[in-house]
Amino acid sequence: MYTLDDIKTNRDAQITVGLIAFFLVAFPAYFTYASEFKADDSLGGGVADYQVNSEMAFVFLDAGSESIADGDTLSMTFNTDAVDIPDDHIIVGLRLNLSYTEDEAQSGFGCTGDAAPDTITGTASHDIYNATGEGQNSGGSGEHTVQADWYNASYLGVQEGKSMAEIEAGLDWGAGVGDHTVSISVEAAAGNELVPTCSRSDGGEEVSYNVELVLLKYTIVPYFDTSDI
Repeated sequence: MYTLDDIKTNRDAQITVGLIAFFLVAFPAYFTYASEFKADDSLGGGVADYQVNSEMAFVFLDAGSESIADGDTLSMTFNTDAVDIPDDHIIVGLRLNLSYTEDEAQSGFGCTGDAAPDTITGTASHDIYNATGEGQNSGGSGEHTVQADWYNASYLGVQEGKSMAEIEAGLDWGAGVGDHTVSISVEAAAGNELVPTCSRSDGGEEVSYNVELVLLKYTIVPYFDTSDI
């Protein structure tokens, strides 16, 4: 550690302090400038180490609640022409959020049994990309999310030995525009009753849904490992 007197009289100290001051000013300015460019802009984009900064966002498509009978499927299709996509964002996924309760009915008297869990399955799809997930209400309430993605999340963060064009190709697959489809199906089950004076039935479930497009905004900047400085 240099003292003030060292800085005044010691040439090595002056050079060291000067370099530190330079990097403290130059690095933030360079990163600010570089962050405004993508792979096809004027940074060159050759094979090097890069930092990919990203922000995720969501665009609302639809929400509601539907009573779906046992064995039935509710399907809905949405087109991106009906929504506005913010500048510098690309569509990289489709997300379906589901929640549901138990509405199993019982009749008679002296009932002692419990409601049986029902299975609710959701599917999100766009073009060749799709994802399916299921959940159960376990005799009460439940929820789950299904998300279909068409980008490679491994290209976010620090990327070593890649070109900017390679990174951009891993994140922006040119997909996203057009029709997006979700479907919800129900397999209902009624619990058993040991008491002959009581019976149970379950003809379906009330399912609430929320559908969103998944958006990605990213910037690519040179990466410098400063851990040894």
